[in-house]
Amino acid sequence: MLEGSAAEVAQRCVAEGGFAGRAGADLAESDGLLVLIVGRPRSAHDSAPVTARALLARWQERGRALLGELHGPFALAVLDRRRRTLTLAIDRLGIHSLAFAVGPQGAVFATRADRVAAHPEVAAALSPQGLFHYLYFYQVPAPGTVFHGVEKLLPAEWVEIDACGGVARGFYWRLAYRDAPRHDFAAQRARFHGLLRESMTRARGEEAVAAFLSGGTDSSTVAGVLTELQGTPARTYSIGFSAEGFDEMEYARLAARHFGLDAREYYLTPDDVLATIPLIATTYDEPFANESAVSAYHCARLAAADGYRVMLGGDGGDEIFGGNERYAKQGVFELYAALPAPLRRGLIDPLAALPGMGAWWGGRKLQSYVRQARIPLPERMESYNFVHRQPLAEMFTADFLAAIDPEAPAALLRDPYNRAASDSYINRMLHLDLKFTLADNDLRKVSAMASAAGVEVRYPLIDDAMVEFSGEVPPDWKVRRGYLRWFFKRALKGYLPDAIIDKSKHGFGLPFGVWVREHGPLRERVSDRLADSQRRGWLQPGYVERLRRAHEAEHATYFGKMLWVLVTLEEWLDAQPDRVVRLHD
Repeated sequence: MLEGSAAEVAQRCVAEGGFAGRAGADLAESDGLLVLIVGRPRSAHDSAPVTARALLARWQERGRALLGELHGPFALAVLDRRRRTLTLAIDRLGIHSLAFAVGPQGAVFATRADRVAAHPEVAAALSPQGLFHYLYFYQVPAPGTVFHGVEKLLPAEWVEIDACGGVARGFYWRLAYRDAPRHDFAAQRARFHGLLRESMTRARGEEAVAAFLSGGTDSSTVAGVLTELQGTPARTYSIGFSAEGFDEMEYARLAARHFGLDAREYYLTPDDVLATIPLIATTYDEPFANESAVSAYHCARLAAADGYRVMLGGDGGDEIFGGNERYAKQGVFELYAALPAPLRRGLIDPLAALPGMGAWWGGRKLQSYVRQARIPLPERMESYNFVHRQPLAEMFTADFLAAIDPEAPAALLRDPYNRAASDSYINRMLHLDLKFTLADNDLRKVSAMASAAGVEVRYPLIDDAMVEFSGEVPPDWKVRRGYLRWFFKRALKGYLPDAIIDKSKHGFGLPFGVWVREHGPLRERVSDRLADSQRRGWLQPGYVERLRRAHEAEHATYFGKMLWVLVTLEEWLDAQPDRVVRLHD
């Protein structure tokens, strides 16, 4: 498939490989070696981006070993015509993405999975397993895609494809975690503050930049340090909601007053959501159901209207410093496994099994605790997953279930959890979330929707040096007796307002379920899309109606989430070519 002169190969790689139009796309060719690079790769000790020409020269000397020396966000393709191999790789955190497929005529790759699927040599149909993963995770996690036979690279992964279609893959980097306690807080706090400013300096670059501001610890820190570095108030953009329990603009305003920010605000409406739904469907290469994509887009849209082309996001702090509620929650269950086996088997388990224990509140709590504690991590975290909690036969048709492996989600979760270079369950959960919460979800959410508004987003808190430092922070400094992000918050005590340090995590959550109840046009759009979903033959005939009734009569936000998942899927399917909207046999 990649045959012809070097110039022809280069042109086709850019066009067919989906690198065309990407910010920072660069290409170099010499002596049968072709290098294509997207993003802002750099070496360990130089903030200047590495060019394709420089990478080509170093690849000739170092080969694939060069990947371990690259820092920053990138997607890379190297075509070696002498060895007849194609090597693909993406950055350590998965800020950039690459998808590929291998067929009888060669390999197709692109920065978007739909570009690969649409290639004439691939012509991929929908994957039932990919659809199941979407409904389970609300996005399709790597290495799978929603297209049959198309795969995505994992963070820090390389893939080498030979002339016979053979595929080899591995990881060029692994985050080193420290499990042992440490007793040098003052020294590590000083390191952290230094790295924070170095990371911000690299992310800021030479351009005029603005910042997202939710009022949380991460976005407030980024805005504060940006003000400090540029010597003038940082321009920030915040999203609010006129819905009880969702609006956190007070914290964004508190950060703005504290740091003297040049703050801008926008209150989203149901009409904004309605108008943005079709854009979400055409922006993402796969169905994607993080509803905060609406907020990310409108923040970036406002910044673009004011002339900004680069924004800084605070994403990643929770996943490297221990800020998600489940880290503390799972610690309660891990106490069970830490108890001596004779105590568990001789006292706690028999007590929970006594007749009548389920008849009173305390007994039910004990039984629930023991039942959950017996499930190993990471599967235990799925106890609250919407799809996991219900019998699959009540949700999906028999034909759909026959085409999938319902145990595949658990295997996907175990992979990054077990690959973590740590024996600590906290570090292992963090390593899992670097992949699932960050690379598969939050980074895709923000980067894609900001790009749709004409804005590039950079993430200083997951600068490679900061991530490596976080690995040296021991587990009991991340979650300390149930207190989340102990080190991060204590290190910023006095820099951030106490009210922001002590607030619970929220972000830009969208009151979609509430608004569907209240807003007629939005409710009508949802109703139309649910009707389309029922006709697909993937879900049981009565499932959608039961979901709709539960949303109306019970918890609007909880059941509204699955409504959003189904609506987003239907909108995405509607935006695809007819040949795509069929299941692979």
